[in-house]
Amino acid sequence: MQTLDDLDTRLLVDLLRDRSRPRKSLGQHFLIDDDAIERTIELAMESDCPLNENSHVLEIGPGPGSLTLALLRSSARVTALEIDPESVSHLQRVFGRTECEIEVREVDAVSAAWPTEITHVISNLPYQISSPVLERIRVHHAKNSLELVILLVQDEFAARMAMSTAPYDMGPLGLNLWLDFEINLDRRLAPSSFIPSPRVHSRLVTLRPVIRPEVEELDKALFRITTKHCFAYRRRKLRTLLSESPLRLSRVSGWHKERWGAAIAAMQDTEIEGLPSGWLNMRPENLEALDWVTLIRRLSSM
Repeated sequence: MQTLDDLDTRLLVDLLRDRSRPRKSLGQHFLIDDDAIERTIELAMESDCPLNENSHVLEIGPGPGSLTLALLRSSARVTALEIDPESVSHLQRVFGRTECEIEVREVDAVSAAWPTEITHVISNLPYQISSPVLERIRVHHAKNSLELVILLVQDEFAARMAMSTAPYDMGPLGLNLWLDFEINLDRRLAPSSFIPSPRVHSRLVTLRPVIRPEVEELDKALFRITTKHCFAYRRRKLRTLLSESPLRLSRVSGWHKERWGAAIAAMQDTEIEGLPSGWLNMRPENLEALDWVTLIRRLSSM
């Protein structure tokens, strides 16, 4: 029986490429940068919840298993969700011969059930599923409490997650993540870190769960639907945007078009403590996260 020490990143990638070409339709860009993999593990080990034999990591789109190998060497248990049959066969063939705790599932990570007991999500995400996976992470964390999330995503997408160059990157993605996580940008990776090379740079991002006292008892569903509604037309002023109710508003408990209209009418041309003066004439990106919290609390009180 072989051991994990018998494997390395380049060997894993070459073994899979000998049997299957990377599929563009699945966004397959295989990570070959050992420094980036090492940094991913460092981020996990430096956190308040380091990887150990009690950790259960969910990895999405492991491909050849280069990151998987490093996760298994940390003694963590790994559940790998992979949609590509060739990659699944490869992972089972390679890691099935070693003594390690791994389960490889041939499923779509966006729609398939996730193990409820996972403690970490650590993945090199296919770019095209980054947004829906983040939504799955949010929903899972709300029900089961994750300890740490580390993702490798497109650089521009990472900036929007962290709202690192506000107001340019301010938007519903970062605002909704801000409710539950502290987002930190880490190492930037060149296209040459992957085979085949993508056309863009990538970025390591950590999401550390956080409890923000300022959002306690906030109607998060109303927060999410309102920010999504306003940023859909981000060049318009808030006065115009709020004059129409969000789509699917009725999905938020206690809300309907009539209540929305009455609430906005009552807020017209009024100063609201905690919001900038003249806020109705501003554009969505001009409000900071705490401003949106103030706005939603005022709406909820109507």
